[in-house]
Amino acid sequence: MAALKYSRQREAIKHYLASTKEHPTADTVYMHVKKEFPNISLGTVYRNLNLLTDIGEAIKISTPDGGDRFDGTIQPHNHFLCTKCGRFLDLELDMKSIEEMNRLANDCFDGMITSSSTLFYGECSDCIRKS
Repeated sequence: MAALKYSRQREAIKHYLASTKEHPTADTVYMHVKKEFPNISLGTVYRNLNLLTDIGEAIKISTPDGGDRFDGTIQPHNHFLCTKCGRFLDLELDMKSIEEMNRLANDCFDGMITSSSTLFYGECSDCIRKS
């Protein structure tokens, strides 16, 4: 693979993903990066998010509503989606449990499983307090 040409816009997108725990959509990333680069297009943001995902510097999380969220934390972890407010959070689980789940799945699969991603659903503590 040829060396990737440096891009200030891509670096700004990567920095934003690394600095937030919000798991933004591409539109949210665009609105944030547009403050620094007023002429950036939404297409450029999408292309760079997909490139960062392809080279392992970001994670794309598909959601049930069809929108993708992006995460700058690339270490294996799982996520929680609040079904009331749509809040998207990291879920800290013991990685040994996840590795065991991957091993069990691999034992039942004619191939090789190298990773997994689980999205948990429910109500966040803010929504529970409000109801």
